[in-house]
Amino acid sequence: MKLGDISVSYIEIVIKAMKHLDIDVDDILAKYSINQAALSSPDARVTIPKFMRIGHDCITKSGAPWLGLVMGEVTTPTNLGIAGLLALSAQNLKQACEQISTYELLNKYNSRGQSRFYVSHSFGMEQGKSRELCRDYGIEDGQGVLMFYSINPYNEYNHFVVDSVLSGWHRVIKALTGREDAVAKVCFEFPAPAYADKYSEYFNCEVLFEQADNYLVLNAEALNWPCQYRSGPTFELLRRGADENLEKARLGLSFNEKVSRAIGPLLDGTTPTLEQVSEQLNMAPWTVRRKLVDEGGSFQKTLNETRRDLSISYVRDTALTLGEIAYLLGFGSPTAFQRAFKRWTGEAPGRFRLKQASNE
Repeated sequence: MKLGDISVSYIEIVIKAMKHLDIDVDDILAKYSINQAALSSPDARVTIPKFMRIGHDCITKSGAPWLGLVMGEVTTPTNLGIAGLLALSAQNLKQACEQISTYELLNKYNSRGQSRFYVSHSFGMEQGKSRELCRDYGIEDGQGVLMFYSINPYNEYNHFVVDSVLSGWHRVIKALTGREDAVAKVCFEFPAPAYADKYSEYFNCEVLFEQADNYLVLNAEALNWPCQYRSGPTFELLRRGADENLEKARLGLSFNEKVSRAIGPLLDGTTPTLEQVSEQLNMAPWTVRRKLVDEGGSFQKTLNETRRDLSISYVRDTALTLGEIAYLLGFGSPTAFQRAFKRWTGEAPGRFRLKQASNE
């Protein structure tokens, strides 16, 4: 299981941001073998680790650790692919945000999770749960929440990703509505970085750090604001094609792969249970168990294989410490992780990482 990949449209955003800073990026693109043909292809993707390295190299060259905020400022709805085009033609802001989260998978896949959109009174299945979540997230009844998944632990390779997503959504919402006051506040999961003063330049609302997740809170009345470029026929035509493509993407997965994708976001310091994964798949636990057995597997086998594949990807493709990887994958200690990794690959993770680096 890979960490994920994204459309080259996100590389376009990086290029626009560097141009905005008046810095040439051709040498960095050449380093990662990204040419004009790839940038023009609707099917071209880059791995998430490569994207993070490109961003890190651009930050180093520009001397601007707030590059993600610049990326957000130059983001347009079209950079979000089909999801952005649907948002552009949607009737109102609520419908637009629903498209951004629902069809994100067509433009990027991340094993850590998928973006989500809620209206506060629709949080959870029960009113009690709804009130609890509203309290934890500081959300008032009727407000909208556009949420990006956690990529904790944060480091110099991934801060810019969250900055770019939340500031990009902020910019897109302004473009869709033609108004500056739709977003009530922007919340970041990580502590305020050294460039915290920069956020006031890019957001015209309250910015909070060390929050429960990464998300925008939209004013309740803004959800009904019409989108400037709304078009019912265009929206329905685009959604028809988007639904077909989304179904094709899902049909291409075995049930084992679907379970593995559900496990990935839940591996965040704990080991997910069958019940938790079943809830993500909207199935009864016994149905999930039976379908895995039908494919010759089991839940424990899928869980182990997911942890193994993600372990290899994290060690090979990221700069996370072994302790951070152990935590992310739900191991009780770094020692337990190292034992498991050696059992899977025949090598200690540190040695495996060194060998992979020397082969690049």
